[in-house]
Amino acid sequence: MISRTMSILGLAALVLVGLGMLFNSSATVAANTPPPPSTEVKIDNFSFTPVTLTVTAGTTVTWTNRDDIPHTVVSADDPKTFKSKVMDTDEKFSFTFTKPGTYTYFCSVHPKMTGTVVVK
Repeated sequence: MISRTMSILGLAALVLVGLGMLFNSSATVAANTPPPPSTEVKIDNFSFTPVTLTVTAGTTVTWTNRDDIPHTVVSADDPKTFKSKVMDTDEKFSFTFTKPGTYTYFCSVHPKMTGTVVVK
């Protein structure tokens, strides 16, 4: 009887150790997962910098208005893929590009300001 009890306790201990290793490795994988890619476009002196940006799908692009006057970021397609509100100095707008393609955009306040995001 003691032998059977010891076998059951040994088996239970192995199961607990295995579960502990499983949960510990899951936490390590989650902790080692890199954050999604991101990049920035600056709005300054009536231009987007860089004018053309190439990113991978899943990248978040953030536009920051460094100008002293308001600007927007609006996709040129119809219906609009993205459209910011009017941004004052130091305000930001972000959009995550999930699908490959070429996305042209402009400032609706100053339509001659244009840029492109190429998503691979």
